Amino acid sequence: MTNVLMSEEVVQARLWLREAQHITMLTGAGMSSESGVPTFRDAQTGHWARFRPEDLATEAAFRRDPERVWRWYAERRQNTGGVQPNAGHLAVAEFQRRFPGRLTLATQNVDGLHQKAGSTEVLALHGNLFEDKWLDPCALARRSQDACFVGQAEPGVPPRCAHCGNMVRPAVVWFGESLPMHAIDAAQQAARTCQAMLVVGTSGVVYPAAGLAHLAREAGAKVIIVNPEPTELDDVAHLVLRDTSAQVLPMLLEI
Repeated sequence: MTNVLMSEEVVQARLWLREAQHITMLTGAGMSSESGVPTFRDAQTGHWARFRPEDLATEAAFRRDPERVWRWYAERRQNTGGVQPNAGHLAVAEFQRRFPGRLTLATQNVDGLHQKAGSTEVLALHGNLFEDKWLDPCALARRSQDACFVGQAEPGVPPRCAHCGNMVRPAVVWFGESLPMHAIDAAQQAARTCQAMLVVGTSGVVYPAAGLAHLAREAGAKVIIVNPEPTELDDVAHLVLRDTSAQVLPMLLEI
């Protein structure tokens, strides 16, 4: 057990979490980096070093050069697919198993590690790297109740619909796109109604996700930040624990 886990701050955080009828958690890239997942910008290595992420993660970039963007995401999937959840992911999943419905989990990460750890009903605010969707709305669905299944697209770089040529794209949120409405609405509702909020491994600069901490604080919840580095949300928090999620979460959630 490290010194931070013995601190008065951790004891206080555990008490708040124990007393909370509902907990909301927001996780970011720092949590995944502990498992070895490259951050978004760290993925710019080798051949891709000459491109800015903004030149690859936009709808305009995909329409301009779909093969290039698809190959970049294919490499990201390959590099991330074998990564395993760390102790922080496992602690969250175990807490959800022991206390069904008590913790709402929203994540900015697209790597699926929370799901791999066993968490269910994860609010993936920025989508999922390992899922696909159509670039444009299915034309068949506009004419009838049937829509082409993206998994049946013809193989290619990228895959395309055999009927209309619609391209398949990664089901992630690109620059300039809105977050999935159902996910952000559910996360905001959870932030407004929780008694404690954990903000883990996120710098707090990307909105509207970072706004969840503000909503929770304004509604009277105790806000706890877990991050080894300073964040833009430190002033919003009641407690800031300067350690990694893999170190702290197993103790915080063992209540």
